[in-house]
Amino acid sequence: MNPNIIMIEDDIELAQILSDFLAKYNVRVDNYDDPFIGISSLSLKKYDLLILDLSLPGMDGLEICKEVRTKSDIPIIISSARSDVEDKIIGLELGADDYLPKPYEPKELYARIMSVLRRFKRSTNSIEVEKNSALKLNQNSSYILFHDKELNLTRAEFEVLSYMIKKDNCVIPRSELIGNAPSLNSESDSRSLDVLISRIRTKLGESSKDQRHIISIRGIGYRLQL
Repeated sequence: MNPNIIMIEDDIELAQILSDFLAKYNVRVDNYDDPFIGISSLSLKKYDLLILDLSLPGMDGLEICKEVRTKSDIPIIISSARSDVEDKIIGLELGADDYLPKPYEPKELYARIMSVLRRFKRSTNSIEVEKNSALKLNQNSSYILFHDKELNLTRAEFEVLSYMIKKDNCVIPRSELIGNAPSLNSESDSRSLDVLISRIRTKLGESSKDQRHIISIRGIGYRLQL
């Protein structure tokens, strides 16, 4: 893998040092000291990762992070001299994958780049259902997409729905669903499962009277219709 990286960094000297070092490991870097040009370049060329400074002329790096994340899932490493813990927290909440405070050794940046790219590759490969399905499960990152939007699920809801997705249209007995949801236990009664199913249905925009995805099989359990 020879990563192709975009860096938005207004310290030209630092950008050159980092670019020269990363080139030794076959990592190609395009640096932009103007954040507006950098953002435009992201839409014109495919990059594997973004290295983003926070203190930039004309536009704060956190705003760039927010804007980029609304348009792309490209991995983002924030590289900043700003030591405020709040900046780090906000950056990660806005969708950055890592935060590297300056100063640092170029070899640490390289290690972080490769680590983030490995995680991103695993996450991308972990989608476990067909691309044309309304529901998509990402087991590694513990989220489920419904029509390409992440569902806001509790842990128990995720466990039940993810198991149903993996069973791929099979009829699943109630006891099997309970047994494969660690947040529940063997003493959980059917009513507990019914409540969970009802909440999941609501989040899928359906109800027990309008069963489009979760189908009740009387006397047995449920079947997820993908």
